[in-house]
Amino acid sequence: MKGLDWATLEQYIEEMMERHHIVGAAVAVADKKEVIYAKGFGVKDIQTQEPITPETVFGCASVSKSFTAMAIAQLAGKGMLSVDDPVIGHIPEFRLAGMEDMSQVKIRHLLSHTTGLPPMKRREEIIDLDEHVEYIASAEYELLGPPGKYFSYCNDTFLLNGLIIQRKSGQLYRRYMTQHILDAAGMHRTSYNLEELPKMGNVSTPYSYNRKTGEHEVQQWPVLGTYEVGGGVRSCVLDLMKYGQIYLNDGKAPNGKQIAPADGLRQMWNSPMYAVDRNTYYHFALKVTPNYADTGVTLVEHSGGQPGVSSNSGFVPEKGITVAVLTNVGEVPAAAIWLAAVNTVLGLPIDAQRSVEVDSGASSEELARFAGLYESDEGGKLDLCMDGNVLKLRIEDREFEVKASDRCTLFFEDMGQQRVLRFYFHDESDAGGCDTQIGASGGSKPWAVLAGSRMLRRKE
Repeated sequence: MKGLDWATLEQYIEEMMERHHIVGAAVAVADKKEVIYAKGFGVKDIQTQEPITPETVFGCASVSKSFTAMAIAQLAGKGMLSVDDPVIGHIPEFRLAGMEDMSQVKIRHLLSHTTGLPPMKRREEIIDLDEHVEYIASAEYELLGPPGKYFSYCNDTFLLNGLIIQRKSGQLYRRYMTQHILDAAGMHRTSYNLEELPKMGNVSTPYSYNRKTGEHEVQQWPVLGTYEVGGGVRSCVLDLMKYGQIYLNDGKAPNGKQIAPADGLRQMWNSPMYAVDRNTYYHFALKVTPNYADTGVTLVEHSGGQPGVSSNSGFVPEKGITVAVLTNVGEVPAAAIWLAAVNTVLGLPIDAQRSVEVDSGASSEELARFAGLYESDEGGKLDLCMDGNVLKLRIEDREFEVKASDRCTLFFEDMGQQRVLRFYFHDESDAGGCDTQIGASGGSKPWAVLAGSRMLRRKE
């Protein structure tokens, strides 16, 4: 892969960092055998001005989810479980309020966020996975639908994969993950343990950017409790190259150890489960974009976000490359930087996108039916209202003009990227395919919207 235009990529990264107030970032690219690019940008701490390096440790947030899915693939490869097993076969006390036949919920639904449970109020004080099963059973919520019908992020059901790993292996989740994935793959600058970070050295300081004051504010590393199953990995981009190479080399780590069976890993990104964007699907803890930019290649990735963390990591199986981006500021476009790095390797324009929504020219009456307040118990909120003939989206202290691309899809521009909102109507098919023209819904109002990866219900 000689002759790649890293200079243009670096200019792009530096411009993105300045535009979006990113303190520090690290980027790495590897093929099946070796790292072909790795560089740090900015600083890991504003006070000390120590520079970011490829060895700097950051939070990974939800990039961690695929680690858990890989562990499930390990256990499946040993014949200890199948992704088609009912969850109650491994967690007999598992209950969802309002669901009579719990055998409907399979492990694959936990992995793909399709159990039907909407985003729940986070209970990070819970440290016992068994106790979290009780929380899910006793909390008040309304299911979105039967298992497999709707995709909606729900960390509370995803973390049950950790309990299954714990019970089948006989080890605490964190110990199993450290022994059988992190240590086995030689990822020695990666940890689930916050106490280890100061001992590692070269660790980034997490920040949030306050748009009102124009200043960065230090964030404490979140103590995740049971949510570490979906967000507890802290790592550096060089270790994430070792991790990505496991997928590229049929389950074998760079040190030669077989980490997981090749067919189990391929199952994580084959046969897309559910559309989350025009061309992107969610499967087992990975997002998949087939035939990216009409090149015939597949983007396989996952993003992550926590206070002080924005991340994106993944690979292109047909080209045998893996890419990771880690930053130490929350709510910044790490995914855009990741895609720019992929575009560089593929020889595409650096600003090529996964998909592009086009304004359908919807009338103000057609737009008005989307207006309303949409919320989830986890805290997500989306407020759409008409301002004259224009539909506006209000998120906290920000406001965006929203346009329609078809009968159930709106989009807006944020941080130089298109953000897509997919709406659901009771009088239509809710399967997720929305290709007909705006106005086909007869003026009915939506009951929910998929915003990013979470389903938010419309409030009356």
